[in-house]
Amino acid sequence: MERQVGNLWHGDREAQIQAAMEVSRLSSKQRHKLADKGVIEPLISMLNSQDYEAIEAALCALLSLAFGSERNKNRIIKSGVLPVLLNLLQCQNQALAELTIASMLTLSSCSANKLAIASSGAIQLLVQFLSGQYADSASTQSQLDTIATLHNLSTFQEIMPLIASSGIVFSLLDLIHSSRKSSELVEKAVGLLESVVSSSENALCEAAGIVGAIRILVETIEDGSLLGKEHAVGILLLICQSCREKYRGLILREGVMPGLLQLSVDGTRRAKNVARELLLLLRDVSSYSSTSKQTKHELIEKIMQEIDAEGEQLAGATLRLVEEIIAKVNT
Repeated sequence: MERQVGNLWHGDREAQIQAAMEVSRLSSKQRHKLADKGVIEPLISMLNSQDYEAIEAALCALLSLAFGSERNKNRIIKSGVLPVLLNLLQCQNQALAELTIASMLTLSSCSANKLAIASSGAIQLLVQFLSGQYADSASTQSQLDTIATLHNLSTFQEIMPLIASSGIVFSLLDLIHSSRKSSELVEKAVGLLESVVSSSENALCEAAGIVGAIRILVETIEDGSLLGKEHAVGILLLICQSCREKYRGLILREGVMPGLLQLSVDGTRRAKNVARELLLLLRDVSSYSSTSKQTKHELIEKIMQEIDAEGEQLAGATLRLVEEIIAKVNT
């Protein structure tokens, strides 16, 4: 261990790289001892080199030191790694950029680091990664790591305004649009999007105003994973609640009813509740059930008339879903 410390501080290029690579093979206890001996600083110095192999070895070593240790995560940030990581995020080497994002994800999981990371300018660079030069070639894992890092930061309410104003809304919607709706990537992206728009009125207005956004959310309700559908319907409900007169017709014209009705029966517990709330808002069923003594048949007929007026064509299976919903409304 003393040899590794010495090589990291004073060794030549080959000795430093070899020592950094050895860090990843040590036990957790040994890595903690290495951090106590001050190896974080020379590893960060290696990141400033123009040597790809040295940078990669140092990043992997820092990741190993940070793994499972909140103390080491905080030490690494306090040792001045952030400016170096931000430079690597903007480098022309995609593999290094993706490894840097993995490092940011690990460091951002420590509560003591979140404000420092957010105030460093990292949020804007992470958003740019999702929609910038690597948008078409980035690995799915690096995209997931980017979203997870932003989600880690979003748990601090004081950071959310920085995230909401970073261009994240458009980047996430674009990513959701271009990805398979049932994928984990879309599930995580729409989850982060719901978190952002639910905490920022400006972000909600931005999402509602982006051309094609409602269609993208409807497609996610139709074809997404269970959690993806839950987040998508949550966003649509927020949009409709923000200005029912403006968005009710827009949402209906995107053909939301079949997927929404299905979700209100087969979704997660939260998705069922949110879908039914949105259904009542779109159909105005609440006024029927609370102020009228219409029979179940009359209520279904009124709903179907409204649906037909909007141009929706619902099959018999969907009609049965309507009946199930009305039964729940009347109980």
